[in-house]
Amino acid sequence: MSIVAGVDFGTLSVRVSMFDSKRGRLGSATADYPLQRTPDDPDHGTQNHADHLSALERAMRDALKAGGVRGDAVAAIALDTTGSSIVPVGENLEPLGDYYLWCDHRAWREAAEITKAAHESGIEAIEWCGGTYSSEWGFAKLLHWLRHNEGLRARFVTALEHCDMVAATLCGITDSASLPRSICAMGHKWMWGAKWNGLPAEEFLRRVDPLLAGVRAKIAGRYATSAERAGTLSAGWASRLGLRAGIPVPTGALDAHWDAIGAGIRLGDVVNVIGTSTCIMAISDTERLIPGLCGIVPGSIHPKYAGIEAGLSAVGDIFEAIARRAGTTVAALSEGLDRYRAGQTGLLRIAWDNGDRTVLVNPALGGVTLGWKLTHTAQDELFAAIEGTAFHTRVILERMEEYGTPIRRVINGGGIPQRNEVLNCVYASVLNKPVLVPAGDVTSVGSAIFAFLAAGDFATVEEAQDALCPPYRTVHPDPEQAAVYEQVFALFRDVYYSLGQKNGRAATLGTILPRLREMAEGRSAS
Repeated sequence: MSIVAGVDFGTLSVRVSMFDSKRGRLGSATADYPLQRTPDDPDHGTQNHADHLSALERAMRDALKAGGVRGDAVAAIALDTTGSSIVPVGENLEPLGDYYLWCDHRAWREAAEITKAAHESGIEAIEWCGGTYSSEWGFAKLLHWLRHNEGLRARFVTALEHCDMVAATLCGITDSASLPRSICAMGHKWMWGAKWNGLPAEEFLRRVDPLLAGVRAKIAGRYATSAERAGTLSAGWASRLGLRAGIPVPTGALDAHWDAIGAGIRLGDVVNVIGTSTCIMAISDTERLIPGLCGIVPGSIHPKYAGIEAGLSAVGDIFEAIARRAGTTVAALSEGLDRYRAGQTGLLRIAWDNGDRTVLVNPALGGVTLGWKLTHTAQDELFAAIEGTAFHTRVILERMEEYGTPIRRVINGGGIPQRNEVLNCVYASVLNKPVLVPAGDVTSVGSAIFAFLAAGDFATVEEAQDALCPPYRTVHPDPEQAAVYEQVFALFRDVYYSLGQKNGRAATLGTILPRLREMAEGRSAS
C-alpha cells in the first residue's frame, strides 16, 4: 500500500491531491497563480514559471496537511499541465520569458504559415493533426517568440512544454539533451510522430522561416509515454515540497488526457472533458487517420493505445460570456433551465465563438445564432448554447465513427458536468446515447494513476483505474426530446458545413428559420 501525490496544473491554479492505493483520495489543496492579459491584445495570455513553482509548494504543503500525510510517506509524484503551454529557455533551462499559455493566440499568423508550408511540402504530419496547424500549438508559439525577441535569440537553447519543464525542474535536470519529452504533448501539439522519424524535417522548418533553422536539433531529449520515468525527485525540491528525495516522477502529459484516464476511459469510450473548452478523447488499438481531428498519437493518452483528440474551442467560456453580457452569473442564469424542452427557444446556436477546433479546424470562424426574436432572453441563449455545444459534439463523434472508431460509451468528465445536470440531459438526448457522469471529481485521479504505476503499486492502467476511478451515474436520453433533437440536428449540420467552409456544400437554408419556429411552437417540422 502506497501514498502518492497527483498534481494538476490548470489555467489559473494548481491542485495537489494525496491518494492512498486502497482508500483513494485522502485530501487536496489548490493554490492560484496569475494569468497575464493585456487590454490592447485579447490574444495575449502568459504565466510565469516561478509563479507556478511557488503555487506548487503552497498547494503541496496544504495537501499533505489536508490528507494527514507525512511527506516522507509519499512514494511518487506525477504532474499534468495545460498545453500547448511553452517556455523558451537558455542554459541550465533558465526561462527566457514567460510561458505562452495554451490560450495565447498571438501566433495565429505563424500557425497559418506553418499550415500553408506543410501542405505545399506535402508533409504527412499536418494530416494527422486535422490538416490545420493551430495558434495554440508549440511551433507557432516558438516562432512568434523568435520573431519578437531578437535580443534573446542568441541565448535560446530549447523550448519546453509546461509538463516537461516542471518534471525536469523537480528532477534537477538541466541538460537539454537529457530532457524528458512527453509524447502526449509533443505528438498532439508539435507534429511529432515516430512513423515520420520524430519532428518535422529541418528542411521544412527552414522553409517556414529561417529563424527555425536548427530548432529541430534543439528540441532534443527522451521522448516517452507516461509509463516511463522522467527522473526522480531532487534533494532540493524534495526539501521545498516537504517530500522524500529520490521518489519517481513519471513523464508528464496534458491535463485533459490524464483526466480521460481518471474518468476511466477504455476502448470504445469517448470522454468529453468539459470546462472552459471541451477536449474530446478516445483510444484505439489501431492507428488510423481521421480527417479534421486534432491528433492521433500512439501512447499519448494510454501508453498501449493510440490516443485520439478532438474538441470544441469554447464551451464554458461561451456560457460565461453570455452571463457577463447579461450582467449576471452562469449559476443564476441556470436556475430554471430544467424546465426548458428541446427546441423550445427557436434558436440555433453555432458554438464558434473562439473558432472551430474540430472538425473544420478553422480558428477564424465566429459564433452564429439563428432565430432571434425581440422577446428572447439571456437564459434562452444559454440553453441554446448548451444545445449548440451538444450538436457540435455529435458532429465530432459522427466523424470518429465514420472513420472506424466505435463509440459504445460517452463519459462527461470535467467540472461543468458535475455542476450542470441540464447539460448532461441535453447531451444525452442530442447524442441519443446514455451519458455516464463520474460520481466524484476526477481531477488529479489520472496523475495519481501514473504515480502509482511509477511506484509499482499497480501493474496496468486498467488495474489502477479499477481501484481509483469513481463510479458513474447514468443520464439516459429522453425519447421525446431526442426525437426533436434529430430534427434540429439536421438543421445544425447543414448550417455547420455550409457556413463554416469557404466552399461549403450546398444547403437549403431558406427552410431553417420557419422550421425552428415550428419546433419552438411544439409543432412537427414540415
